[in-house]
Amino acid sequence: MFWVNGLPQTHVSLGDRSFQYGDGCFTTILTKKGELVYWTAHIERMEACLKTLQIPFPDWQQVLDWAAQAVLQDESAGIKIHISRGAGGRGYSPNGVDGPIVTISNFAFPAHYSTWQENGVNLGVCETRLGIQPLLAGHKHNNRLEQVLAKGEVDGSEFADAVTLNVQNHVIETTMANLFWVKDNKVFTPELNLSGVAGVMRRKVLEYFNNNKTNVAVNTFALSELLEADEVWMCNSLLGVAPVTSITTPENKILFPIGKLTQRLQGNLNT
Repeated sequence: MFWVNGLPQTHVSLGDRSFQYGDGCFTTILTKKGELVYWTAHIERMEACLKTLQIPFPDWQQVLDWAAQAVLQDESAGIKIHISRGAGGRGYSPNGVDGPIVTISNFAFPAHYSTWQENGVNLGVCETRLGIQPLLAGHKHNNRLEQVLAKGEVDGSEFADAVTLNVQNHVIETTMANLFWVKDNKVFTPELNLSGVAGVMRRKVLEYFNNNKTNVAVNTFALSELLEADEVWMCNSLLGVAPVTSITTPENKILFPIGKLTQRLQGNLNT
């Protein structure tokens, strides 16, 4: 079910700029028995994107009230908050737009995520490459065509998900989650200042390591460096932290154990 600015709806205006241009942002939030997990971090993430797009912030307390109408009371579920600049304007120009428009929807917790958390995930490697766009990198804006193409590859494969590289052949993420790995007791994760999406759970993992005085190397990495890891995990807001147990390239399949650090993160961050 969908709510638009707090009212149940089955449609949006054809003039909505998210429909016309992907002009807005969104976030997907885990809910536990009707409570939104990491709400403040999701607000901060959306504000960062809205500021970049020069879209006015909505009244977040009002958005939270609207979300309270939509949220499911299940043990675990999800809610998506989608913000459009609004409707109107001529062509690309944002002048004369009536907005913003906040759309909220709810959904059941993906049943297979629990299996992934416990048993791990087998990854392939996408042929689709992510572009370079430093202005928008890290943000979850509403134009996700690269991810749609990459996910289409996964849907036609034997893999649960796949590693995505950018056009410079740097490891960025999977089609739906951020990546971390360990090599020789050091933690690594890709820099997302040119490509990719900086997720809320990625932020929570980095905060966990910072609080525990563990340095994380955030940099550009080749696929070969990821494949040499001793331990790999992926994370997003709904999935939490899940171990990666294999990555298959056209040349080889590399196996990874479910490591102690992954299990520790699951115990502290998975709710």
